[in-house]
Amino acid sequence: MGKNTRVIKIGGRVIGGGNPVLIQSMTNTKTEDIEATAAQVHELEKAGCEIIRCAVPTMEAAKAIGGIKERISIPIVADIHFDYKLAIAAIESGADKIRINPGNIGGEKNVRAVADAAKERNIPIRVGVNSGSVEKELLEKYGGVCAEALVESAVDKVRMIEKAGYENLVVSIKSSDVLMSIKAHEELVKHIDYPLHIGITETGTAFAGSIKSAIGLGVLLYNGIGDTIRVSLSADPVAEIKTAKLILKTLGLRKGGIDVVACPTCGRTQIDLISLAMQVEDMVQQYPYDIKVAVMGCAVNGPGEAREAELGIAGGKGEGLLFKKGEIIRKMPESELLGALKYELDNWK
Repeated sequence: MGKNTRVIKIGGRVIGGGNPVLIQSMTNTKTEDIEATAAQVHELEKAGCEIIRCAVPTMEAAKAIGGIKERISIPIVADIHFDYKLAIAAIESGADKIRINPGNIGGEKNVRAVADAAKERNIPIRVGVNSGSVEKELLEKYGGVCAEALVESAVDKVRMIEKAGYENLVVSIKSSDVLMSIKAHEELVKHIDYPLHIGITETGTAFAGSIKSAIGLGVLLYNGIGDTIRVSLSADPVAEIKTAKLILKTLGLRKGGIDVVACPTCGRTQIDLISLAMQVEDMVQQYPYDIKVAVMGCAVNGPGEAREAELGIAGGKGEGLLFKKGEIIRKMPESELLGALKYELDNWK
């Protein structure tokens, strides 16, 4: 999305220079298990994942990258720590991008070896720095981990790869501290013009992590910072994709997919609205329509809110109404509301 960043190609996709923000996730299977990993990638692709990253802790995993790539249709990124030889092997196996921290793979000589291999295949290197990898001298300089230390560490690593003669780069700096992350990215863009992969790391469960990610990524994206995103959750990776899509859609950066609005319930509610809303939210995932569906619980707000949506249901005591484009279609028993809504979506034009 960053209009002033360079354009970088990752497999068949491009980022930076004002191109759409792409959604990433990371597999949690053993990368060495090609079939299991490819199966999980297919599930993530179906959910809306556009770039996938796989951990490469062993030489077997590095060599498996090619087999996984043959079975999927989105770009694959090899995530490397400590051993530069794994990065080179993953590149030779066909990785579309390499993620390294230049500070932990053995010095400039090894960084140059990785850069040379990437240059030969013309694939980008993602330069990754996080709050746990900031160098000791920077921690002493700044009195601990802070936004300034993250930025200086990242810029140092970028310059190291540039010195090795390579500028096909993506940069990421991550912290579990949301406000620190925001401040660090705002400072980083003053120093580099490479595309940024953004995310709040180690955010926790789907509940806590989604909130932290929505705040951190939302602020950055709203201000034009970020070209790819990952919502990091201690949950099924599919949940990461769903949250990322909703963040982008809420910010007007992504269209398509049904937006479900539902009232929060109160003492007037006489149907099981919470269960109904959750069923509707799950059901609409299969439809690509860029419309709003309302699930309302009473006669006070229900009809009015539902009329603002392309489709809507509003419940009363044991019965409910179906709305379409502002008009009441019919009244029915509560038990038929979900089926009636599905019928309308199946036949939507």
